[in-house]
Amino acid sequence: MKLAIIGLSNSGKTTIFNALTGQRLETTIYPTVSGEPNYGIVKVPDYRIDRLSEIYKPKKTTYATVEYIDYIGITKGDIAQNNRVFDLIKDVDAIVHVVRAFKEDSVSHPMNEINPLRDIETVELELIFGDLEFVEKRLARMEEGAKKGKKQNEAEKKLLIKCRDALEKGIPLSSIKFDEEEQKAMKPLQFISTKPGIIVLNIGEEDLNTDRQGNLLKDVKKYLDDKGLAGTFRVVSLCGKIEMEIAQLSPDVAKQFLDDMGIEEPALNKLIHVCYDILGFISFFTYAGDEVRAWTITRGTNAQKAAGKVHSDMERGFIRAEVISFEDFIACGSMAAARDRGLLRLEGKTYEVKDGDIINFRFNV
Repeated sequence: MKLAIIGLSNSGKTTIFNALTGQRLETTIYPTVSGEPNYGIVKVPDYRIDRLSEIYKPKKTTYATVEYIDYIGITKGDIAQNNRVFDLIKDVDAIVHVVRAFKEDSVSHPMNEINPLRDIETVELELIFGDLEFVEKRLARMEEGAKKGKKQNEAEKKLLIKCRDALEKGIPLSSIKFDEEEQKAMKPLQFISTKPGIIVLNIGEEDLNTDRQGNLLKDVKKYLDDKGLAGTFRVVSLCGKIEMEIAQLSPDVAKQFLDDMGIEEPALNKLIHVCYDILGFISFFTYAGDEVRAWTITRGTNAQKAAGKVHSDMERGFIRAEVISFEDFIACGSMAAARDRGLLRLEGKTYEVKDGDIINFRFNV
């Protein structure tokens, strides 16, 4: 899973990046408009693979991973600057939009005052403008080609006009219904305003577990409902400064710190859980070659397609999938006991893989 962290300058993007990756990148009190992107890869925490590793004691345990990208802030009205961000994040699965809600006089706000709803709308419009510019340029090239006698892709032209009409009205493409053929045609175009994501309200320490935190969440959820974006975006609130400090602690010390602060789980875990939910991702597990491994797939994926995640030969030569749920395996204590109780079963290529399935793929090529 690949996630891009975006937001206005001085919203705390890099602080959140540090909190999510455990890195120690420098954070500044002034807007950054240049530099190189920051990348961080983290393991997806999952107690189930931890438990399987305890049982099997493999030489290698491989977790699913998340890659985070952090780059310069988005600037209102600066298409050239913003396109540098958009070009970098076009292939991500989702965006993490960091919105400043903390008050700190020493850290300037690019729009001079703290106003989370305005900032959310500002970034949303910049994503729309970025897509609109792309559509207009593509349509212009098609028109130039037509004048030169080049054959036109009428289906794509019709799709682009549909997108342009929505974008010109300030409507993100995630709010527009597209049929199956249109969705297929849109994938290589990599529109930004179709990306699902999470709005992260970056609050101050003084606002943790207060009415202000609760009211901010309510206001943003209402905004998303009113805009028809509730199905595309989720919203969470956290204190980036505290979460960055927690990310540097040992697990035991971090847990005690979280308990003292009244925080249920660290930002790293919370963001991953929400992203899995909004993207419809689930995990299945394999034990082969002395390796326990977690794999990420989309909910609804059949067994043959899931086998292809492990290796293309497994998908091509798929015969059967030997499947047991994690809960049944733990209850039985071993595969032999599960087989005796009839809980280890053979499934065909159309079997829909469930979250937590432990699978051994049978194949022949």
